[in-house]
Amino acid sequence: MMGGMGWGGMWFGWIFWLVIIAVVIWAVVTFSNNSRDREQRSAFPRQESALDILKKRYAKGEITKEEFERIKKDLQ
Repeated sequence: MMGGMGWGGMWFGWIFWLVIIAVVIWAVVTFSNNSRDREQRSAFPRQESALDILKKRYAKGEITKEEFERIKKDLQ
C-alpha cells in the first residue's frame, strides 16, 4: 500500500472533485437565472404610466388620433 491510501483513496479523490465541479456549475446556473428574472420577481414591479397605456391603446387601434391627442393634452 502506498501511503495507506490504496485504490479506494484514488476513487474518493475523483468523486470529491466531481462533486465540487457539479456544485460550482449549479451555482453559476442558479445565479444567472436569478439575475435575469430579477425584474419580473421584484417586490415593486415597474408601473406603467398613463401615457404608456394611452400609447398602447392608440397603437392597438382602440382610440382615434383625435382622441389620443385630446387625452394626451389632458394628461400633460
